[in-house]
Amino acid sequence: MRDMHPRFGGRAAAWLFKPIATHRFLNARTYVKHGDEHGIYFITEWLSNWLSVQLGPLFYGLPYRFAKLDYRHTHENNYLHGMVETPRQGQLVYEARFASDARCCPCQNDSLDEFLLERYTAYTSRGTMRRTFRVWHPPWPQMRAQVSVVDHSLLTSAWPWFRTAKYVGANYSPGLCDVWMGRSRFVK
Repeated sequence: MRDMHPRFGGRAAAWLFKPIATHRFLNARTYVKHGDEHGIYFITEWLSNWLSVQLGPLFYGLPYRFAKLDYRHTHENNYLHGMVETPRQGQLVYEARFASDARCCPCQNDSLDEFLLERYTAYTSRGTMRRTFRVWHPPWPQMRAQVSVVDHSLLTSAWPWFRTAKYVGANYSPGLCDVWMGRSRFVK
């Protein structure tokens, strides 16, 4: 995430957000439905910014944890490498490549990729408080990636059942410049 700032307030607001404006993250999430609204539920998120780790749970109920994150994503050279590491929980290390004809484009309508990537409502919980917030952005430019997981001890220490999980697939996106997050609201 780069240059996060409030929609209103101009340079002064951007200056106030500077300490939390940029950081790396990895989220573990699942897909849920509340009433007629489909969305994502954040199980855990690892962030590289200690101050964001403190503020995210307060304002959005986000399950942030601090970690060292090192991403070397050079998709133009057909190579991705990432490491997420915490001192006590282990690490997630991966490498990825793309098919020679892979190109970034929006997901096909009604595809599994669209279901997994294009979610615009998020749900969180902290204690007994449940919250939701909306996200707006153009469709993600993305492409399929062939991932090799070198070490997943970070995931197996958090969820022992992950030892028997099977890799299904992965998508990569170089990201978007404009993503908007709405304020969080409480839900029943």
